[in-house]
Amino acid sequence: MMSKEMKEVLDERQSLSETRLKELIEELQERIEAVENLNAGEMTETEFLLDTYFIRQFRFVSFLYQVYDYCCKGGLRQDSLEQLRELNQALYRDVIDEAYDDSSYNPVVCEKELGEYGQILCVLAAELRGMIAAAFEKRQEELVIRVELLLEMYGVFETARAEGVKADLQDLKDIFYWYISDYTEVILDRRVCQQVQPLEDFATRIIMDSDLSDNRYLYYYGEYITAVEEKTADYLRQLPEETIKLIADTYTEGYRIGFELAKKDLSKKKTVNIRYHIGFERVVKYAIENFKKMGLSPVIYRQASSVLEGKGLHPIGFYGANPNKQYDYDHKDDLGLVWDKKYQMRKLECLKAAYEEYKELAYEHAGPAVIETFGEKEFNPVNKPQAIKLSDKQQKLLAEYSISAGQIVNEYIKGEERSFTIIAFPTPDIGGNFEQVFDETIRINTLDYTLYRDMQQRLIDVLDEADYVLIKGKGNNQTNLKVKLHTLENPKTQTNFENCVADVNIPVGEVFTSPVLAGTEGILHVTRVYLNELKYDDLKITFEDGMISDYTCGNFASEEENKKFLKDTVLHHHDSLPLGEFAIGTNTTAYVAAKKLQIEDKLPILIAEKMGPHFAVGDTCYSHSEDIAVFNPDGKEIIARDNERSILRKEDMQKAYFGCHTDITIPYDELGELSVVRRDNSVEVIIEDGRFVLEGLEKLNEPFGEDD
Repeated sequence: MMSKEMKEVLDERQSLSETRLKELIEELQERIEAVENLNAGEMTETEFLLDTYFIRQFRFVSFLYQVYDYCCKGGLRQDSLEQLRELNQALYRDVIDEAYDDSSYNPVVCEKELGEYGQILCVLAAELRGMIAAAFEKRQEELVIRVELLLEMYGVFETARAEGVKADLQDLKDIFYWYISDYTEVILDRRVCQQVQPLEDFATRIIMDSDLSDNRYLYYYGEYITAVEEKTADYLRQLPEETIKLIADTYTEGYRIGFELAKKDLSKKKTVNIRYHIGFERVVKYAIENFKKMGLSPVIYRQASSVLEGKGLHPIGFYGANPNKQYDYDHKDDLGLVWDKKYQMRKLECLKAAYEEYKELAYEHAGPAVIETFGEKEFNPVNKPQAIKLSDKQQKLLAEYSISAGQIVNEYIKGEERSFTIIAFPTPDIGGNFEQVFDETIRINTLDYTLYRDMQQRLIDVLDEADYVLIKGKGNNQTNLKVKLHTLENPKTQTNFENCVADVNIPVGEVFTSPVLAGTEGILHVTRVYLNELKYDDLKITFEDGMISDYTCGNFASEEENKKFLKDTVLHHHDSLPLGEFAIGTNTTAYVAAKKLQIEDKLPILIAEKMGPHFAVGDTCYSHSEDIAVFNPDGKEIIARDNERSILRKEDMQKAYFGCHTDITIPYDELGELSVVRRDNSVEVIIEDGRFVLEGLEKLNEPFGEDD
């Protein structure tokens, strides 16, 4: 709770900055009109374009001050649906579609118009967009500090103009750097508090207190809302109560079972982080009620939306529509403007301090429960040289930060005591057969897990005989990969593979392990795959002793661009990553449904990974909880929880973890062979020409039907 004195100080700072904004808008408007009326005196073109840039920013932040005051007075809940739509469009119109091509948020435009100042002012404009979330969540300080940043940077230009010299670019960069550094403590304290404190209930109150039969509530978040979010809410609204309950029950029961199977004590926990796409509130409301019966209160927060909040480092939370994915891609490395060793240490210190402050709440946090969505239009990013790029040194620093930050989080929200669950559903973006796809997804998400459990156990029994597994592609797929497995000292009580049913990863349908790195070698190739909403053509990764030795794709014309794209998005700035997971997906029902409905390229990895063998680069599935015994339903302990890198945690945590885990699936129709090779060199074929041929798995081929 903010003190009275602090509130008075913020009110005064806001009032002073509002007065200054009003003065500057009038002053710049006069100067711009003078140019347009050919009475500009000796104003240069650059000065005119700078004035144009700043007056846009001044008007935007003044507008957001008004939005903040309006939210504080409860105005949103008095508005009609049409008024709320108009406000939402006003907030996002400059980054939507063609408008972005001519906006100050586009690095190409900024460099063209503002020259050497283009990059810093483009990042500044993007940073100011963080005020939208602050206005709706009534976070006054986060509004004021951004406006003060804008005014301070404008002051550099005005001082230089008065002195008849150029503004010093380094002065501008220093101002931005110290703004980020100075307020990191404030923002991280808030972000950590939101993760573990149920009293931070901005989104929860929207869900529980709003009339969900009226789409006005969608606009209370301040996120970008389109017809997709409205249609999603409309469709869920018309579903029978029992169907909504089935979805919510499947989701929350998977969470509970995850704790049960892992023998983790859920009764110790008091909070659960719910993540979802806006529009799914009717399901989330039932889920909240289910979680409360388990003794868990919801903690819900939005994705980071600015450099100060760590955009790019914290891609989690509730979210609305993405107004422009190219805008996000252009600004994904904005942290490069400030990221150095000094700031990295500052950020880690603040993160540690925040968790220490909320350590009791953090200890009681159970982990995330995620509702993913799929169906969005294909996005092929365009690389723009004008955008901020991370240097090699910064990439290494960020990789180090990811590992260190993960260790801090794990210290307070212990991996061995938390769990998670993920379920996915389509949104209307997927096309005219949305309702059919949604109904089919419900069916896939609620398949009989006992049937799969028993077939998967048969599969595991044979896999446990293997020295290694051989995977080969067919047709245009060039996969030829050998995956080395751990040696079982006591096969009667031990196993390499986890029998994954419908608990933490919904839907049912995979067995997975952490491979031995030494001896794992070859090529992993997929002709097309979507990872984290990005499309990869002809993705090819080469492994030597379980580590990535080479990588490429066909997204861009030059090999240099392809490698950089993969290093940024798949390797997460690491020079190499281990093969952290090998799995075999068994959900042929999902595969056939996806082919029939022609949505293979729309599915999230959560479902796609169940539709063929998949391989994760990065940490193992047991990251930070390798020492906790895990058992399959048959009572055998899964001993393959470590590899040669993760075991280094006993010596040096920095060498053990990479802070990432990206799944890549080979679909059945690109799979020529998957075989077990025993230590006596005998071979047992499990999948041949995309079909299960191992005795006891015949039912897995039934969904293929006439496709055979």
